[in-house]
Amino acid sequence: MSELLTAEPVQPTSTAPAPAPLAPSQVWLMAITCGLVVANLYYNQPLLAEIGRTFGLTESRVSWIATVTQVGYTLGLLLLVPLGDKWERKRMIMALIGLAAGCLALAAYAPTFGVLVGASLLLGFFSAVPQLLVPMAASLASDEQRGRVVGKVMSGLLIGILVSRTISGYVGLHFGWRTMFWVGTGLMLVLVAVLARMLPRNQPYYAGSYGSLLRSLGTLARELPVLRRSSLVGACLFGGFSAFWTTLVFFLESDTYGYGADVAGLFGLIGATGAFAASYAGKSADQRGPGFALRIGLALFGGGYLLMTFGGYHLLGLIAGVVVLDVGQQMAHIANQTRIFSLRPEARSRLNTVYMTACFIGAASGSLLGGLAWTHYQWPGVCALGLGLVALAYLVSRFYGREVGEA
Repeated sequence: MSELLTAEPVQPTSTAPAPAPLAPSQVWLMAITCGLVVANLYYNQPLLAEIGRTFGLTESRVSWIATVTQVGYTLGLLLLVPLGDKWERKRMIMALIGLAAGCLALAAYAPTFGVLVGASLLLGFFSAVPQLLVPMAASLASDEQRGRVVGKVMSGLLIGILVSRTISGYVGLHFGWRTMFWVGTGLMLVLVAVLARMLPRNQPYYAGSYGSLLRSLGTLARELPVLRRSSLVGACLFGGFSAFWTTLVFFLESDTYGYGADVAGLFGLIGATGAFAASYAGKSADQRGPGFALRIGLALFGGGYLLMTFGGYHLLGLIAGVVVLDVGQQMAHIANQTRIFSLRPEARSRLNTVYMTACFIGAASGSLLGGLAWTHYQWPGVCALGLGLVALAYLVSRFYGREVGEA
């Protein structure tokens, strides 16, 4: 036990051979996989109003579907992703995607709201695959290009988050919300077949027990103030991001706009422009340091919420706010990940676990708080929540756990 509490919480049991560098096609395969799998978490958001009508639920109650999906994902991050430092990643990724396909099918069939909630929780749990792929890509990239590679893989993840809402809104409006979950089931099965042929094997070399693997998460968090700070900043920003996307469909269906789920989904396509910031964010983190990219991201995130506070009742103002918000989120997130992946190369899956668990605790809280803010204060309440969270993120990044001379 004492070895777990030393300055180096994780020691490889043998010297691993230097990995072959990632080919561009492999980077794109990882990016596409991230996008398709993470989409599982967000299909339900433009469909919440339709689901609520099916089961006769209020807006605040049906928003629990989005919340429990994020909770499931957080549990997957905490309990499954650390195994990326221990188990062969290709087989693990394929198994998780297959299980996610089963959960999507159960959600499509769900005869009651309770079954849908349970399926959503498990779907989030088994959809933690992107958080295995991102550290895998980082470990195969050179130090000089790590930010760029992480940025490209993350661009696929962000596109999946946002475009999934567009597809889901359209399919849900024209074919029903259950159809979207059946489509997702088919996509996961096809993805498993493609990965079986094309994804390279990647064998980590951690030889400790599963219990010691999980205990090392706490050791890493205690020993690395940069990891704690990045995790708190990420939690605040993911909370603000999730609060917006959870409540957008209610705002668009309100008397202000009177739109349906398909238009809410189209906003995902608009927001996907933020994915094009991934390359710039990665380059900035490589060339000028992750601190610079994080400051730009925070400023843009806050600017997006300001635009939606004062201009959100006009369509062009709302669109501009979505674009700026998503670009800011992408830049801040890549800056945080580039920074933490440089801390302990042998523990990147666990570093990502600590960071992303915090982020999705923030996201689940943001979905819940966003639903409450909308119920009690409508759109001004949602915007006030988002601005408060980005202000807290700035204070944490500026004052918490910083060393003398740190940029």
